[in-house]
Amino acid sequence: MTWLERPPDSLFGIANLPYGVFSLAGGQPPRVGVRIGDWILDLAPALGDDVFGEPSLNAFMAQGRARWSEVRSRITELLTGPQHRRIVEAALFPLSQARLHLPFVPGDYVDFFGNEYHAANAGRLFRPGGEALTPNWKHLPIGYHGRSGTIVLSGTPVTRPRGQRKAPDQDAPTFGPSRRLDFEAEVGFVIGVGSADPVPVDDFAEHVFGVFLVNDWSSRDLQAWESRPLGPFLAKSFATSVSPWVVPLDALDHARVSPPPRDPEPLPYLADAEKWGLDLALQVRLNGRLVARPPFAATYWTAAQMLAHMTVNGATTRPGDLFASGTVSGPDRDQGGCLLELTWGGAEPLTLADGSVRSWLEDGDEVTISATAPAGGGTRLGFGEVTGQILPALS
Repeated sequence: MTWLERPPDSLFGIANLPYGVFSLAGGQPPRVGVRIGDWILDLAPALGDDVFGEPSLNAFMAQGRARWSEVRSRITELLTGPQHRRIVEAALFPLSQARLHLPFVPGDYVDFFGNEYHAANAGRLFRPGGEALTPNWKHLPIGYHGRSGTIVLSGTPVTRPRGQRKAPDQDAPTFGPSRRLDFEAEVGFVIGVGSADPVPVDDFAEHVFGVFLVNDWSSRDLQAWESRPLGPFLAKSFATSVSPWVVPLDALDHARVSPPPRDPEPLPYLADAEKWGLDLALQVRLNGRLVARPPFAATYWTAAQMLAHMTVNGATTRPGDLFASGTVSGPDRDQGGCLLELTWGGAEPLTLADGSVRSWLEDGDEVTISATAPAGGGTRLGFGEVTGQILPALS
């Protein structure tokens, strides 16, 4: 228990302590803080360490797992020991007075396709009459290398992308704004300690610092035309939104679960003895209406397997590199993590709270993704939100 007053149902208690980067009015530069309730603890003065005066988490993340655990223990001690109250209160600021920033400087970005329900639904929609999964899907975590330069913080407006589109009844493509703009509810992982060598599955926690939420905005009409034969390009590169808080792996011990059964057994370099499935409950709201509840525990490939596959060929990693799970979906219809699934390719539109219907996102629409996880003792911890509103395409 912490001596700091906070709502009893807060998702940001002492079991959580997610990291972020914030600034205050008055021209002070951005710096690293930890969220506790509706407060931010300014870590540089609280811990007397200049690494937390940096405008990103990168330098701290690079210090490694032993240092991460040491700092988490010290923060817990400061927030639970009444004798530290005077020091801590001098470094506490209301969340409402802070401006949040990207928590880390993004490096390389890989987006995976790790959820079987999403992959199978997409296969049925894109390949009617064929096999739902491609022959390689259960042998390796499929992914594409994304664009880190358009990773944006939650709350940043998203301009509708433009590109080439071709309908089945058209002889040639046309150019213009996307007509089938979609969201994708995903979970992201950020590298703290880089490596020039392959990272075995069992070494996952030595390299990954923490977990956050991702919206991998997607243009389905651009994607359908350009992904023949290569993977996503303009359909994905215009924006990827991330949440401002990074929940450390140590906060998720109670959320760790066994992943779904694998058939066939993965190759040896992907074999995983440790439980790195995560029982995260996602929620997606469109213009305030809850439209989906994707369960991350249903994801077939774990983040540990994704990292092992991503590096097995000799690809290096650095602090700030990130990768995402791919769209999170479940077996039930209201567990789809994107409009492609929720409206079955646009054929079954959603009705929103105001009576309007949506097959795809319209200008002015706002998407909010949130998530919680078990934290022990019947409590839960939160990840905050990743939100974005659609602006009209450039003229």
